[in-house]
Amino acid sequence: MNSLRPILLVMAFIFSALTFAQDLELTKKDSIVQSYWLVTVGTNAVDDSGDEFGKLLDIYRAWNMVPYPSRVSIGRYFRNGIGLEAIGSYNQYKEGKIIDNVVNPADVDYWGLDFRVSYDLNMILGETGFFDPYVGIGAGYTDANNQGRGTYNAILGFRTWFSDHWGLDFNSTGKWAMNTENGTNHIQHALGVAYRFEVEKGLSRKGEEKLALLKEMEEEQQRVQDSIAKAEEEARLLAERLQREKEAAELAAAEKAKKDAEDARRAALQNKINALGNVYFKLNSSYLTSNDKELLDQLVAIMNDEPGLEIRITAHTDSRGTETYNQWLSERRAERTVEYVLSKGIAADRISHEAFGETRLVNECSDGVRCTEEQHAKNRRSDFEIVKY
Repeated sequence: MNSLRPILLVMAFIFSALTFAQDLELTKKDSIVQSYWLVTVGTNAVDDSGDEFGKLLDIYRAWNMVPYPSRVSIGRYFRNGIGLEAIGSYNQYKEGKIIDNVVNPADVDYWGLDFRVSYDLNMILGETGFFDPYVGIGAGYTDANNQGRGTYNAILGFRTWFSDHWGLDFNSTGKWAMNTENGTNHIQHALGVAYRFEVEKGLSRKGEEKLALLKEMEEEQQRVQDSIAKAEEEARLLAERLQREKEAAELAAAEKAKKDAEDARRAALQNKINALGNVYFKLNSSYLTSNDKELLDQLVAIMNDEPGLEIRITAHTDSRGTETYNQWLSERRAERTVEYVLSKGIAADRISHEAFGETRLVNECSDGVRCTEEQHAKNRRSDFEIVKY
């Protein structure tokens, strides 16, 4: 159970992260229009009553309007919230309206050409949905009440958008004459249909925060997946290493068992041959006795039972006599022993011989040491050693 706990925790983390990520998916609400061209067509109302703020909403007596589209503008808005617009407008001071605190005696044309720089307040307030407030400043030229004058302008307005392209524009512009001798200050209100084109959209501030969080979560999920993949790879490599070690151990055990079996078989064969005893020769003789031949017949029987068995015969002498003579005599004894075995049908490549003279005594009876004949007889021998089986 303890080994499953880390896996369960990782799965729980991934599940919760995926659930949270679904809640954080970017939607249309996270994108905003950042730059565009804007055209508006609409109407305007001019309040030049001389007491604009006192009669701000006195539409009947102070506002001058015409019953058809009387204002057009075109402009460009940029990603930083700044907008540049050129505005042309036409109006009429109506007979009977209050103009500069005096009742207007006749209709008088009103013309205006203005340029303004505006700023989208959503850059400060954050995205406000369809409501898009702005402020601006500018300058222009107005011919009103038969008086032309340059003006300094201040603008406050907002737009409501029904889609990425269509909306309504509401604004009011205060116009201050550059030279009060040529005209008075007045307010111009405007309402128009707005159309945006060449729209470029981007993420809102909240959308950018959401995107950053999504990227962070994606990186964390990737890190977790990489950790899982690394753990799985390490587990796989460990399993492969353990499997190789297991196979190597099994192979080594099998090889050892095979070697032990072979060594045991060799030892058993060698013990069986040793149990036959040695061929013993008379003094200064290399001839085999009937007993010797019976022993060799038993050796031949063993070799017939073990077709793969190869034997080396070693022959020896006692220490009496010269070294050269004893070497020659041991060679003769080895040859006669081999000849008898070969005569019984054993292949020549299965038996070899080597003569050692008096160099391998089995007791202390070397030159100068007095020994009995029985002791010397033990050294006059041929013995058998397994070479291959």
